[in-house]
Amino acid sequence: MSDDPFRYHPRLRALIRDPEESFFRDLDVEDLIARNPDPKIRDMLLSDEEREAGRLKLLADRRGDDLWVFAYGSLTWDPAIHFTEVRRAFAPHHQRRFILKDTRGPRGSAERPGVMAALDEGEGCHGLAFRIAKDRIEEETRRLWQRERIGPAYVEAMIAVELSDRAVEAVTFLADHGSEMIVSDLSREEQITFAATGEGFLGSSYDYVEKLATGLEALGIEDEDLTDLLTAIRERRAAA
Repeated sequence: MSDDPFRYHPRLRALIRDPEESFFRDLDVEDLIARNPDPKIRDMLLSDEEREAGRLKLLADRRGDDLWVFAYGSLTWDPAIHFTEVRRAFAPHHQRRFILKDTRGPRGSAERPGVMAALDEGEGCHGLAFRIAKDRIEEETRRLWQRERIGPAYVEAMIAVELSDRAVEAVTFLADHGSEMIVSDLSREEQITFAATGEGFLGSSYDYVEKLATGLEALGIEDEDLTDLLTAIRERRAAA
C-alpha cells in the first residue's frame, strides 16, 4: 500500500495546509495573548497542567497503536499535525452545530462576534479522520491539545467514527456546555450575522465557513445546514 497520506482522497492534498506552515503548529500562548484584543484573555486560558491532565487521562492505554483524530471544523483544512492517512469519516451520534460564539479575538470580537462549529450530540456528522502514527502520538497530541484546549469551549473525548471500511475510535473535541462561549440556543439569524461580519486575528468567520464547505464538497459530502448557512452568509454580505 502507498504511504501517501492522501491516497484515499487525492483532492484533499490541495485543500489541507501543510502542518509545518500552520500558525497552530507552534502555537505560543504569549503570542496569542499579544494578538488578542481582549485584556481578560489570560484569565480564561487553561493552564499547562490542566491541559496536560486532560490529554494524559484520555490517552491512557491508547499508545500501543496508531491514533485517529476526528475533524469537523477548522481541523479539516488546517490540522497542524503530521498524519499518515486522512479519510472521510462519519460520527453517527454527534452533530456539527454553529454554536461557538467568538468574542475573544480569533474570528470575532466583542463588537463584532464571530461564530464557529462545535460538535454536539445529534444524528450524525460527516468530517475527516486523521491517523497519527503511534511513534508520533506524544508530540502530535501535545500540539493538538495546545490548540484545541488552550481555552474554554471544547472538552476532549473519544467517540465512535465510521470509515468506509471499518469503525474506529477517534479523539475529538466536543462542545463544553459549561463554557460561556458555547451558546446552545444561538438563533439562525445570529449565526448568519456573526458569520457574515465576525473577524479576528485568525481571519473572518465567513472564511471559516467557506473553507469548511469547500473541503466537504471535495469529498461529495452534502451538509444541508452548512450549505444553507453559507448561502445566507453570501446573500447577507452581497446585500451589505
